[in-house]
Amino acid sequence: MCWISFFKTLIDHEVTIELKNDIQLKGTLKSVDQYLNIKLDDISVVEELKYPHLSSVKNMFIRGSVVRYVHLPAGSVDSQLLEDATRRGKIPAMC
Repeated sequence: MCWISFFKTLIDHEVTIELKNDIQLKGTLKSVDQYLNIKLDDISVVEELKYPHLSSVKNMFIRGSVVRYVHLPAGSVDSQLLEDATRRGKIPAMC
């Protein structure tokens, strides 16, 4: 499956990244690579009082192996295309 192509369509959209250590970061997706390493700009921490040391950070590179979930805005995902792709086993329009 062409996940890299899917994530590249979300560049310049706001996403929330949940890390394996339970930190959630909101920011603008600037780049993603084949290892799902992510670069975010204009980040904010969802639970800022719990992680005050991250409040001054404005951009971040996140290694793909520490990402638990990527939360996407509903309007930026073509759910019909994804449903069709899971039935067929691939995403033809994105690959």
